[in-house]
Amino acid sequence: MTNLTQRRDIPSPCYVLEEARLIENLELMERVQKASGARIILALKGFSMWSSFDIIKPYLHGATASSVWEARLASEMGKEVHAYAPAYKQADITQLANLVNHLSFNSLSQWQTYKEALPGVSLGLRINPEHQEANTPLYDPAAPGSRLGIRADQLDGQNLSGIDGFHCHNLCECDSFATERTLNAIEARFGPWLDKLKWLNLGGGHLMTKKGYDVEHLIGVLKDFKQRYPHLDVILEPGSAVAWQTGPLIAEVVDVVNNQGDIAILDISATAHMPDVLEMPYRPDIAQAGERGEKAFDIKLGGNSCLAGDVIDTYSFDAPLQPGDRIQFEDMMHYTMVKTTFFNGVEHPAIGILRTCGKFELVREFSYEDFKGRLS
Repeated sequence: MTNLTQRRDIPSPCYVLEEARLIENLELMERVQKASGARIILALKGFSMWSSFDIIKPYLHGATASSVWEARLASEMGKEVHAYAPAYKQADITQLANLVNHLSFNSLSQWQTYKEALPGVSLGLRINPEHQEANTPLYDPAAPGSRLGIRADQLDGQNLSGIDGFHCHNLCECDSFATERTLNAIEARFGPWLDKLKWLNLGGGHLMTKKGYDVEHLIGVLKDFKQRYPHLDVILEPGSAVAWQTGPLIAEVVDVVNNQGDIAILDISATAHMPDVLEMPYRPDIAQAGERGEKAFDIKLGGNSCLAGDVIDTYSFDAPLQPGDRIQFEDMMHYTMVKTTFFNGVEHPAIGILRTCGKFELVREFSYEDFKGRLS
């Protein structure tokens, strides 16, 4: 990744999208689409930086939404809009009818309730393959007792006339072999219905842009499936993979305190600006930093909120950190901006794009009015 900590044209804190890296990911996805016959759309739940839609639009077929507001945003891309949510209200359906091309229901009862209200929309059902691949329980839709998706035994004897497709999502940052196993599970449990459908949406979690991912194996798996079911439009909707390793969060040291070791207080917050650090949890990479004890100086990094647990982790550096020093948290484009909050009124990071020419473009800064506007 590019080290941006010395760039004074970039404010702190700031999320920085690197246009060149995003294009690299999109070019790989374009190759997957052409070679496999599958189509890829952007999952806004993972990456909804609409100022990058002009970069994404030439490569992907559209976007998928988890709510009315996301569907409205997806429609601004000007391509296909797909939607799925665990449940819809009548008001949601009324709005979505004019926004989406595909819509998947989470239950037979929701489909029966709203199917007549969506003329011209290709309707589907989310299925639960009862096949687990996600390593983190919080992100495992196929876990026993899951509220997400319909089991095969719930479809037995049902008249599915009017259902065009199935939507399956059970992966989370998985490899191509997990995709293969999932397709096998779908065929094993839902095979009797596949010949009657028009499309199969395999959801997200296909981390094809991660180093070491076997892209050729994915292409082969999808081609083999398409040969068995040539009538099916196979759709993938990654979010993380689109924005994987496409840009950092720049932060700054505000103060250094000591309690059984040095603790740097940053101008960002883990709970407000990178919540997966606490929820998954995971340890983000930092440019020019190492594991505890790897370099000369260990220091714990903490956020600038009043939450006692607003702590990222302990890292090591070549020199002690001082107020004014900048920290570059790598790979902060996916599942970060989409989850940020204004908790405690901590300054919200700006958003910018580092263009391929090397110029930094500041897209958005946030103000007190943005914070106030979230309240009433």
